[in-house]
This record gives sequence, C-alpha cells and structure tokens, in this order.
Amino acid sequence: MFTGIVEELGEVLEAADRGDSRVFRVRGPLVTEGARHGDSIAVNGVCLTVVDVHDGEFTADVMAESLGRTSLGALTPGSPVNLERPMALGGRLGGHLVQGHVDGTGTVEERTPGDHWETVRVGLPARLARYVVEKGSITVDGVSLTVVEAGPEHFTVSLIPTTLELTTLGHKKVGAPVNLEVDVLAKYVERLLAAGAPVASPLAQPEEAHR
Repeated sequence: MFTGIVEELGEVLEAADRGDSRVFRVRGPLVTEGARHGDSIAVNGVCLTVVDVHDGEFTADVMAESLGRTSLGALTPGSPVNLERPMALGGRLGGHLVQGHVDGTGTVEERTPGDHWETVRVGLPARLARYVVEKGSITVDGVSLTVVEAGPEHFTVSLIPTTLELTTLGHKKVGAPVNLEVDVLAKYVERLLAAGAPVASPLAQPEEAHR
C-alpha cells in the first residue's frame, strides 16, 4: 500500500524486452536504501516487485498485463520516473490510500500556468470518469492529487511548485500518457450497490436487544 507521496525522481537505465514482458533497471538511491529482493516499489504509480538491488539501482519484471494497461511500455533509457516505497505500518498517510494497481491511462490535454502553480487537464476513459469527483482523490503517475473539476471525459488538478519540480508531472507535455488509479473506495461502493445487498452497520444490534 502506498500514499501517492513521491519520494524520489528516479531514472530508467535499461528497458530490456523479454518476449511478452520487459525488465527495467532503474536508478533510485533513496528508495533502494534497505530494499531487498521481493520488496515493492511504485514506479509511476505501478507497484513493481524488486528482483535485484545493487548500488542504488534496482531491477523489476513487468508483465504483459502491466505493459498493456499502463504507460510503462513507453519508458526508455533516460526516462524520469516517480518512485515511492510502500507505507510502513503506523506511518503517516500523507496522500490517500494507493494500491499501485493502475486502472488505465489518461492523456494530458492542457496545461495552464498560474503565478506559483499550474492547472493540468487530463482526459480519461468514460469507464473511469464515474469514479472521479470534485475534491476527491486520484493518483496520476503515482502522485496523489485532489480533483479540482470532474467532467464526463476529463478532470483537472492544480500542481504546486513542489510537485512540478520533484515529479514527472512538471515535465509532461500535452499529449503525453499518464497512469491513473481511481479511489479504491469508490469501486467498492459501486460493487456493493450493484449487488443490491443491504449494507448494515457492523455496530448495529439485533432489535431484540433493545426490548
């Protein structure tokens, strides 16, 4: 589980094809501190499993499912990537609950500079738009952001100077793809409502207990 607070702007050093998969070698001195084989690191919002760690670098396998559902397939040597380690139990939840399970990709449609920030409009598939609400949370390339406006086929976010400087979102051009993970709570609520089952409070007492 992650929080969407990027710890480090890393760099792809190698992207080697392995048939229907790919092996990435990524530089990330901060996130590799204490990392071991089998640990998780989020790369542009995608939870990847560490295969090997050496001298501030790590390698990870990316399967066809992840390559097809995310923008990782477009990464090449030299590409900057947002990196985050999983949240430690008892740690501060600085952003929101992020699983690292990308739901799909969006496209940067417009960038509007402000005095000290920038408003970015992102287009997204209609199947994901229903989970995005004004003032709700969304993860864009692994960055936890608050939705400013939610439209039927797009949403906007405001990026503060820190986000512009320390994440890939400061350099994404119009037309660039971004990984999107919607709030998992919205998906669970939709599933429960679709099932038509009554949702009872676990604290509710049987009626007989009040007689």
